[in-house]
Amino acid sequence: MENEEWVQRAQHGDRDAFVELMRQHEEALHRMAWSMLRKEEDVADVLQETILKAYRAISDLHSPQFFRTWLFRILINECNTLLRSRNRTVTVSDFPIVAAKGNDYDGVDMRDAVDRLEQKQRTVIILHYFEDMSITQVAETLNLTESAVKTRLMRARTALMKKFQIPMKRGINYESV
Repeated sequence: MENEEWVQRAQHGDRDAFVELMRQHEEALHRMAWSMLRKEEDVADVLQETILKAYRAISDLHSPQFFRTWLFRILINECNTLLRSRNRTVTVSDFPIVAAKGNDYDGVDMRDAVDRLEQKQRTVIILHYFEDMSITQVAETLNLTESAVKTRLMRARTALMKKFQIPMKRGINYESV
């Protein structure tokens, strides 16, 4: 069954269809929440709140083909709400443990490098590259213009290239990288 059919069934009150939709998206939602919050208990709270809000509002979704974008928007809004309310105190346990490197390529981990980007850059990278959303879908999810998404992606890629000490060349289309 196509995703849109599951959404339509859920919109008409089919709880099993809604549960199936959540199963299809739970890993991606968890990864996105973890990348923003970094605490498993916060991730669990945000996921629970996202699922509850989605369940209550699914009948209001006008275009079933945009379910994934809509669901991620709810999740990101919930993460941002939690981040705004979170105490800004940094504890020693929040600092990452850095292992000694054997050579330049040991410890090169793209996911780790992305996780160290500032939140706005990290979010667009994860949605675009890891969750395979188009620029348009990322823009809709984050309520940004496509131009703003492209700018954030460019800045994030620039930061990643600096981290990996990759020389930047003019004229390269980084959209295809």
